Amino acid sequence: MKITNVETIPLSFPLEKPVYDANYEMATKPCVLVLISTDEGVSGLGESAHFGGPLVVLKTVIEEELKAHILGEDPLNTEKIWEVMHKRSYKHGRGGILISAISGIDIALWDIKGKVAGLPLNKLLGGSTNRIMAYATGGFYAEGKGLEGLIQEIELYKRNGFKAVKIKVGRSSLVGFNPLRVMEHRGICETSLKEDLERIKVARETLGDDILLMVDANYAWDVPTAIKMGRKMEKYDIYWFEEPVSPDDVNGSAQVASALDIPIAGYETCSYGRYSFRDYIEKRAIFFVQPDIAWSGGISECLKIAHLASAFDLPVAPHIHGSAVSVAASLHFMGAIPNASLAETVFPSHPLMEELVRNPFKVDRDGFITIPDSPGLGVELNPDVVKKYRV
Repeated sequence: MKITNVETIPLSFPLEKPVYDANYEMATKPCVLVLISTDEGVSGLGESAHFGGPLVVLKTVIEEELKAHILGEDPLNTEKIWEVMHKRSYKHGRGGILISAISGIDIALWDIKGKVAGLPLNKLLGGSTNRIMAYATGGFYAEGKGLEGLIQEIELYKRNGFKAVKIKVGRSSLVGFNPLRVMEHRGICETSLKEDLERIKVARETLGDDILLMVDANYAWDVPTAIKMGRKMEKYDIYWFEEPVSPDDVNGSAQVASALDIPIAGYETCSYGRYSFRDYIEKRAIFFVQPDIAWSGGISECLKIAHLASAFDLPVAPHIHGSAVSVAASLHFMGAIPNASLAETVFPSHPLMEELVRNPFKVDRDGFITIPDSPGLGVELNPDVVKKYRV
């Protein structure tokens, strides 16, 4: 079997109303899918993380650079192909866009391997479980939302069976080193540290004592602010404190981790796969290890990260924030490793999650997602939805 073509499918769904985390505005839900064809008619589907830049950049890297390196290769040789892509582009960039691009290709290759083997990927990769506990990722800032809007959102999660919820904090350009200071949408939905604490308090009161609550600062705070806020958050029984400081400040994250009783989670923004996570893990700068399957090097690389984490007795809770394709890949990855923790879930889902594939993975009324037994990723694109949202 040989690879005959690699193509991208950029998609974008416009949100009715923008939402905000500590740093960015999200007015659309975009994604870059990767489709790999072979000479035996078996194709594979993957996704590359789009975060932080135009989709055309990823499209160009995949189709104009990486594609040339792997045409004619046997798609079952995933380790060889990963090294070919990585080493041949080593001087061009050892993280960021290139690793995202490699991720989408790698996921598509594993989809092919699963189809050839006639096995769902979680079983092909290790078969630890086929049922993953999900959490609702939300609590985004939005104009006019306020505390009452946050309460209504959290009540929706409770009604739909979620046993864990994550909310955003940190949207203040007054805090030192916050990237919001240089962002285009600075000044919109900004909140004080006091207001963020009130949001956490309200979230805990709404959830009650039995539902897990996580907090995500999206690397908005400096070390003193993260420690000060973390100590004030401890009384609200926070399950994890995600990305408290810059992903470039490994020692700073370790400082925060050693100062608080709340476990630190991160950092999906580590842009160089196992090498970035190695430093965080060795320095005990994180407890919950959070690679992104479409951003950190694909399934091949995330397995290495998970195995490294297991050597330090650390759980893996991947960042999941793309389309239905990356959701499927992430869940299969989690179903293959014994140290998998919670699966991030956008709820209610948007069309690129709910409608993009004919058989999307869904959270049940008990707050879990069951991985089906279909070969490979187990998802099939809906061509009408692709056509509707294709860029």
